[in-house]
Amino acid sequence: MQQTLKHPLTIKGIGLHSGCQVTLVINPAPENHGIVFRRVDLLGQPQIPALYTHVVDTRNCTCLGDGKGALVSTIEHLMAALRAAEIDNALIDVDNQELPIMDGSAKPFLDMLSAAEILCQNAPRKRLKIKRQVQFTDDKGNAAALMPADNFSIHFEIDFPSPIVGHQTFDAPFGSEIFAKQIAPCRTFCEKYQVDYLKSLGLIKGGSLENAVVLDGDTLLNPEGFRVDNECVNHKVLDAVGDMYTSGYYIIGKLSADKTGHFHNNELLKQLFSDSDNYELV
Repeated sequence: MQQTLKHPLTIKGIGLHSGCQVTLVINPAPENHGIVFRRVDLLGQPQIPALYTHVVDTRNCTCLGDGKGALVSTIEHLMAALRAAEIDNALIDVDNQELPIMDGSAKPFLDMLSAAEILCQNAPRKRLKIKRQVQFTDDKGNAAALMPADNFSIHFEIDFPSPIVGHQTFDAPFGSEIFAKQIAPCRTFCEKYQVDYLKSLGLIKGGSLENAVVLDGDTLLNPEGFRVDNECVNHKVLDAVGDMYTSGYYIIGKLSADKTGHFHNNELLKQLFSDSDNYELV
C-alpha cells in the first residue's frame, strides 16, 4: 500500500551552487498525490511534480521546472531517499531554487525519513513492470537500459582517468538495507579542475570538502578518505535511483548503465514511456 509521513519533517542546509541557506519541509500528502515540490518563496507558491516530464535541465544535477520559470534543482538525492524509505506521497516545501546539498549524499535525508513516523494509506502502490528492453545511447556510445526482471536491480559501470577511481562496477538488487549501507552514504565526486572551472562560472558557491569527494590526479583531497569501497560508482547508483523515481512508479526491472548520468536517465524514461508495450502497471 502507499505510504506518507504522519508529520512534517524539516531539514536545513546550503545550496551547492548558490551557497544560500535553504529550508526544506517534507509534508504528508494524500493517496495518489505522488512527490510534488512547492516553491514557497515565489508568488503563488507554484507546485512542480517530481516527474521525468518536468525535468528541464540535467547538467550537474536533475532540475525540475513548471514551464513558467519556477525551478527546483538537485532533487536526486532526496528522491532516492524517498524511494528507499518507501514514501509514495509527499508535498515538499522549499524556499530556494536548490535543495540543500547536506554532505553530498542521501544519508542525512534517509536518516531523517527512517526516524519518522510513517502512515500506511488505503491505495495500492504504483508499480511498473518492464515488459521489453528499452535503451538510450548517446553519441559517445554511453548507454543506459531497462530490461525485464523479477525485481528492481542495478548494474552500473564507470571508467575514470583518475587512478583513484578507475574502473568501478556495482551489481546488486535494490533493497532498503543495501541502500542504507552501500549507497546512501556515498557523496558526489569530481576532479579539482572541474571545481575550478565551475567556480569560475560562479557556480558551486556552497561546495566544499564537507559535501563532495574531490580528486586531484592520483590524490584524494578529502583527508577522511572514501566512506565505502567503490564510493564513486555507488554515488552514480544513488543518482540513478533518484532519477528513476521520477517515473512516478516503483520500477520492476533491471537498470543497466555504462558511464551515464542524469541526462541518460531522463532520456531512458522518455524511451520507456514512448510506447505502452514497453511496460505494464501491476
